[in-house]
Amino acid sequence: MTTDPFFHPISGMDLPRFAGIPTFMRLPLVQPDHDRFSEVGIGIVGVPWDSGTTNRPGPRHGPRQLRDASTMIRAQHPVTGLRPFDTVACADLGDVGPNPADILDSMERITAFYNRLTRNGIRPLTAGGDHLTSLPVLRALGRETSLGMVHFDSHTDLWNSYFGGQLYTHGTPFRRAVEEGLLDPKRVVQIGIRGSMYDMEDRDFAAANGIRIIPIEEFHARGVTDVMAEARDIVGSEPCYVSYDIDFVDPTFAPGTGTPEVGGPNSYQAMQVVRELEGLNIVGADLVEVSPPFDQAGGTAFLGVTLMFELLCVMIGKPA
Repeated sequence: MTTDPFFHPISGMDLPRFAGIPTFMRLPLVQPDHDRFSEVGIGIVGVPWDSGTTNRPGPRHGPRQLRDASTMIRAQHPVTGLRPFDTVACADLGDVGPNPADILDSMERITAFYNRLTRNGIRPLTAGGDHLTSLPVLRALGRETSLGMVHFDSHTDLWNSYFGGQLYTHGTPFRRAVEEGLLDPKRVVQIGIRGSMYDMEDRDFAAANGIRIIPIEEFHARGVTDVMAEARDIVGSEPCYVSYDIDFVDPTFAPGTGTPEVGGPNSYQAMQVVRELEGLNIVGADLVEVSPPFDQAGGTAFLGVTLMFELLCVMIGKPA
């Protein structure tokens, strides 16, 4: 055990998983006013906000359900043997309190919260929230240096606007991030894109700016290992962000989301793609669009927190 025991999760051998107050992965709650906040290496943050949703709402309730499901996460990775909580001080940093009546104010609040994390050298792992959540997070993480990004999704989220000029929805965050210089488009890869389309506007923007889109047909034809080797090459060794929309996964395995698209990967492939991120310089990651109203049995949330654990492990790296 190399990290302070304070930063270790409560074991199910000590307190049953159905008991106690749930925190992410049963880690200590260390909010910004806590005297040990500056000691955190990776902080898990909830952003309970879905004001960018254009059809079926519900991801604002995602972080609470994800926290509850995460009590099933244990201390060791089953394949690599990594014990992430022994390696890096991790903590639940609580939720960013949004303004449910004001999109712009909410984004300012989110960015301010993440600015505080970056000032303290804390790398964030975020539980959304709809996908607009990624934009204010990137405004904090990419404000000094444009980031690369590996983006798992069934949608590009590269649209310019919705409903007569609304620039901020869950379909526009990465268009804005490229325009604001937060992302280097030539180091961005989007994997799993599929579904019926309005037109080619988002694809045209990607092509014009050098964003690599790997549609689901190519993903299935080539396989996880080959696709992810290309993704690592695109992103390179410079700092990058990982954004994982749960609707990347086929709705058979993840029905609890607002904009499902059929034909996606299964739950094992959903984990495999994250494991293939090993070695990247990941400065932050998010898991978004889990919508509890459409997740009656809780399986989507459990898959979501399992993917968060996988993301946490690749953010830390393989054991020596």
